[in-house]
Amino acid sequence: MTEIHNGMPAQQMPNVVWRKSRHSGSVGNCVEVAPLVNGGIAVRNSRYPDGPALVYSRAEMAAFLHGAKDGEFDDLIA
Repeated sequence: MTEIHNGMPAQQMPNVVWRKSRHSGSVGNCVEVAPLVNGGIAVRNSRYPDGPALVYSRAEMAAFLHGAKDGEFDDLIA
């Protein structure tokens, strides 16, 4: 079994199904996510599908999503 780790090329992650938000544009400037068999969540840039993926625990991703929903990062896109 391949050990999945932070920064590994996304195409080397076995049995990973990537998806992006339905709010993403058609030009490919999107963040894609994939659940991992170990319970983690991988994130990659759709413009570079073979590039490195970042791997987060479910708790890390939950903390980020809660912060985003609460508006903690709104100043980054204002």
